[in-house]
Amino acid sequence: MTKKTGSGGLIRRFLPYYKKYKWTMAFDLFCAFLTTLCELVLPMIVRQITGMATENLAGLTARFIWQCGLFYIFLRLVDTAASYYMTSVGHIMGTRIENDMRRDLFTHLQKLSFSYYDNTKVGTLMSRMTNDLFDVTEFAHHCPEEFFIAGVKILCSFVLLCTMSVPLTVIVFSVVPVILVALIYFRRKMKQNFAASRAQIGELNSQIEDSLLGIRVVKSFAKEDLEQEKFEQGNKRFFELKSERYHIMAAFTSTTRLFDGIMYIVVVIAGGLFLLGGSISAADYVAYLMFVSTLLTSIRRIVEFSEQFQMGLSGIERFAEIMDTEPEIEDAPGAVELKNVQGDVEFRNVSFHYESEQQNVLTHLNLRVKAGESIALVGPSGGGKTTLCSLIPRFYEVSSGSLLVDGIDIKSVTLESLRRSIGVVAQDVYLFSGSVRENIAYGKDDATDAEIEEAARLAGAHEFIAQLPQGYDTYVGERGVKLSGGQKQRITIARVFLKNPPILVLDEATSALDNESERLVQQSLERLAKGRTTFTIAHRLTTIRGADRILVLTEKGIEESGTHQELLEMGGIYSDLYKLYANM
Repeated sequence: MTKKTGSGGLIRRFLPYYKKYKWTMAFDLFCAFLTTLCELVLPMIVRQITGMATENLAGLTARFIWQCGLFYIFLRLVDTAASYYMTSVGHIMGTRIENDMRRDLFTHLQKLSFSYYDNTKVGTLMSRMTNDLFDVTEFAHHCPEEFFIAGVKILCSFVLLCTMSVPLTVIVFSVVPVILVALIYFRRKMKQNFAASRAQIGELNSQIEDSLLGIRVVKSFAKEDLEQEKFEQGNKRFFELKSERYHIMAAFTSTTRLFDGIMYIVVVIAGGLFLLGGSISAADYVAYLMFVSTLLTSIRRIVEFSEQFQMGLSGIERFAEIMDTEPEIEDAPGAVELKNVQGDVEFRNVSFHYESEQQNVLTHLNLRVKAGESIALVGPSGGGKTTLCSLIPRFYEVSSGSLLVDGIDIKSVTLESLRRSIGVVAQDVYLFSGSVRENIAYGKDDATDAEIEEAARLAGAHEFIAQLPQGYDTYVGERGVKLSGGQKQRITIARVFLKNPPILVLDEATSALDNESERLVQQSLERLAKGRTTFTIAHRLTTIRGADRILVLTEKGIEESGTHQELLEMGGIYSDLYKLYANM
C-alpha cells in the first residue's frame, strides 16, 4: 500500500515528468519573467513622470512622455508574445505531461496481478486515469509559472520599494506573513476536501458503471428505483463535499480580500504620514500604491490558483497510490523465455491461499499431466478447480511448492512467454468493443485474413459470421452485446485457435449455454483440444466423459482420479455426482 506523502514529497515525485520538457519549461519561465517585468516597469514610469512634474517641471517634455509611452507599448508587445507562448505552448506541455502520466499509469495497471483487480473497482481506476489527471495539465503548467511570477514580483517589489523607503516597505511587507499563514491554513482544509471528493467521484463512477453494465438485470427485476436511490445517495455525498469546498474557498477569498484592504489602508495611512513628514516624495507615494496593487494582484492570483493547486496535488497523490502498488507477480531476475513447449505440467506439493484469506484453497497438491493429456476437473464449488487452473498461467502465485511446465519452474520463465503458451476459454466470455475480425485477431498480432477465417472455421464460427450484416467487419457492441452467448463463445474459441497454444484451459466454457449452442461449442472445443494438454472444468459431466483422466477435487485435495468408466465403477463422489446429473 502507498504511504501518505506531504505536498513537498508529491511535488518531488512529479518533477521527473518535466525532464523531457525542460527547455520548454525554461522558456516558459523566461516568458513569465518578461510579463512580470512589464508589470513592474509601469509604476516606475509613472514615478518618473510624477517626480519630474513635482520637482523638475521644466525637464518634463512631451518628447520624454512619448518616449516613455512608446517604450511601454514595446514592452506590451513583448508581453503579448510571451503571454501567447505561455498560454499555448505552456498548456500543451502540461497536456503532454498528463499524457505521459496516463501512459505510465495504464502500463503499470497492465502489470498488476489479478488479486489487485479482485479488490479494486474498475470505475475508481477509470476516474483516476481521466478526471484526476485532467487537473494535472493545469497544475503542470501553472504551478511553476505562478510561483515563479509571484516570487519575482515580491522580490523585485521589495527591492524597488526599499530604494524609496525602507521603513514603509517593512511596514507594508509585515502584512504578507499573516496572509501566508491564512493561505497555509486554508490550503490544508482544501487538501482534505479534495482527497475526499476524489474518492467519492471514484465511488460514484464505479456505481454508475455497475448499474449501466447490469442494466438488463436492473430492468428484468424492475429495480430502477433502487438503482436511482443508490445513485442519489452517492450524488448527494459528492454535492455535500463540493459545497464544503466552496465554503472553504469563500472563507479563504473573503479573508484575502480583508487583507487586501488592510494592506491598502496601511500604505495610504503610513505612506501619507511619511509623505507629510517629508520621508518620501509624492512620486514615491504614487509608486508605492501602484506596486502594492501589483503585489496584491499577484497574491490574489496565488489565492485563485490554490484551488487548482490542491486539485493537481490530489490527482498526483492518487496517481502515486497506484504507481506505488507493487505487482505481486513479475518476471524474476534472469527469467528466460519458455520455448518449444510440449505441454507437460506438474504441480509439486503446491499450496495456495488468497491474499485476503488465511485458509488454503489448495494444500500440498501433487499432480503430473503429460503433454497432450486431457484432464477434467470436477467437484463441489469452492474445491479449488478454477484456482488450480489460474495458477498455471501465473494469474496468481503459488503460496508454497512449485509448478513446472516441461520440467521448468514457471517462476524462472518470462510471464509473456508462459502465457503465450496457454490458451484460456472461460465461462465469462469477454469480447472487446470492435469488429468480429479484431476480436479473433487478438489471438495473434500479425494474423492474415486467411488465418482469421481458418480459425473461425475450426471454431465453427465462420458460418454465422458470414451471415452477419458486414461479415467479419460487423461491430459486436460493448462486451459483444449484439451476439448470442454461443456466438460469442465460438469467437473466443476462434481466438484461441489462432493463438495455437500447446496448453489449454477450459473453465466451464459451456455451462451458460443452451443445449443447441452447447452442442456446437462442445464440437469446437473438442477440435481445439485435440493434440493439446487440456484442463477442463465442467459442471455438465456429460461433456467430459472422453477425458483421459478425471480428477475429483474437493477441499481435501484430489480425492478420486481415473477415467469416466473407472470412476463410475468406483462408486464414490464422481459416481454420485454423475447419477445426480443424469437424473436432473
